[in-house]
Amino acid sequence: MSDLLNIDADATRWAPARRDGLPLLVMLHGYGSDENDLFALRPFLPEGIAVASVAAPLTPPWPSPGRSWYPIEGLESRSSEGTTAAAEALLRWLDAEAADVPKVALLGFSQGAAVSLQAMRLDAARFGAIVALSGYATPGDLPDDEGLRASKPRVFWGRGTNDDVIPQPLIDHTAQWLPDHSDLTGRVYPGLTHSVSEDELLDVRVFLEKWLDDSAD
Repeated sequence: MSDLLNIDADATRWAPARRDGLPLLVMLHGYGSDENDLFALRPFLPEGIAVASVAAPLTPPWPSPGRSWYPIEGLESRSSEGTTAAAEALLRWLDAEAADVPKVALLGFSQGAAVSLQAMRLDAARFGAIVALSGYATPGDLPDDEGLRASKPRVFWGRGTNDDVIPQPLIDHTAQWLPDHSDLTGRVYPGLTHSVSEDELLDVRVFLEKWLDDSAD
């Protein structure tokens, strides 16, 4: 049990202060960042949702700042084992901190996007939508992957043409894997590097608004 990754619940940034009954968007930052990063995107998000921006459980090697979801010192560290361990930590955090939330979506950037997609693969029924920005689907089969072909969870995958951080083989894999395992909204933004643009955030807002409309009681 001591080897399990744990998310520091005290580090999570929440908004609004009173969030009873609101749909929840959980935000997962990228490598070397922290819980404050994506929290700044709240003005671009739909109204009527709660936001929880979580801190990844690992510390990158010195002198890298911030936090990380899994190591990336070698290609092996991008394997299913690392992203699965991080996704399982996220699911445990949800059990402890958001068990009574009626609707949950994930928004991840880079590493956070990979972990978001992996969490979907572990427990697709828990999430109404996944927003994966500048990230990828981890290669390797998981037991519930076949079920995704039928359930087709809602996924937004956005990336830039000038993103040279994510290796091309992972992009190629994701471009083949997601259409077969999700109800995919895919967007490629000309000139965008490993970052997020205002155009992309406008598309994300439309995607999340559709999730809220479709899941309304």
